[in-house]
Amino acid sequence: MIWKKENVTFSEGFVLLGLVKTQSLQKVFFGLFFIIYSMTLFGNLVIIFVIRSDFRLHKPMYFFISNLSILEIIYTTTITPNTLRNFLTEDRSISFVGCFTQMFFFIALGGSECVLLTVMAYDRYIAICHPLLYSKYMNSFCCSQLLLLSYFVGSLNSLVHTVYAAVLPYCREHQVAHFFCDHPALLKLSCQDTYPNELCILLVGGFVVIGGLMLTIISYICILRAVLNIQSIAAKPKALSTCGSHLLVVTLFFGTIISTYMHPGFSYSTEQNRVLSIMYGVLTPLINPIIYSFRNADFLKAIRKSFGK
Repeated sequence: MIWKKENVTFSEGFVLLGLVKTQSLQKVFFGLFFIIYSMTLFGNLVIIFVIRSDFRLHKPMYFFISNLSILEIIYTTTITPNTLRNFLTEDRSISFVGCFTQMFFFIALGGSECVLLTVMAYDRYIAICHPLLYSKYMNSFCCSQLLLLSYFVGSLNSLVHTVYAAVLPYCREHQVAHFFCDHPALLKLSCQDTYPNELCILLVGGFVVIGGLMLTIISYICILRAVLNIQSIAAKPKALSTCGSHLLVVTLFFGTIISTYMHPGFSYSTEQNRVLSIMYGVLTPLINPIIYSFRNADFLKAIRKSFGK
């Protein structure tokens, strides 16, 4: 699809260049993405079903895990189905409104996940450092409020970036060097100085991402100190085991997000950006349920009970 006009209007749009150009590789990637997406949906739906159906898992930790699974399903669905379609068709165009709608939900859900992972670290901090106050601080009302806070912060963060990017004039080539409407890839197409947008990403986005990561690190420093003060040697591994899965997920998700967006001037290659996007947008939603739930003894007991029936 060739664009001849000088500027993108609301009635026009962009063309997503995708991941690969050759038709044979497109079929291979379609198969890989389809398998990953199907496994992501299945794994996260199983987690939601098991946690909701087993009353023994009706605890704050599993409440957040089930909502993380819901978030992961919506998060990967914002980009994967359209990517699968583009693997099978030559028309990879996306409307102006559709592009920025996709960008809004992708950033919003990514930001919400950053906050939710921070909330889950806080949950582990209260459980280990203040166990006697756990039922008071992590009651159902508080958990619901923290969940709403995650979505509110993520949506507000995304709204700022999306509106700020949508008002830019796009008068260069209208071909997005990506497989979805990613923020940095779109800014490269603007004929206006995008430094204010880049600064907004570093300041506003950094507040959500770096702020969440720092609070998570502080929580685990406090947890580590509390565990080291435990007198029972046998209790130490048990206390740390509840945090290991969460730390691994935090490392994977925050690491790829920071590597992609927290760069002044977006000083990274297009290929690197695509690879990292596959990591946090496609693979992480699949890996998270495996790390969080299928390595958890209580969850495995619940899944045997649920499917045994």
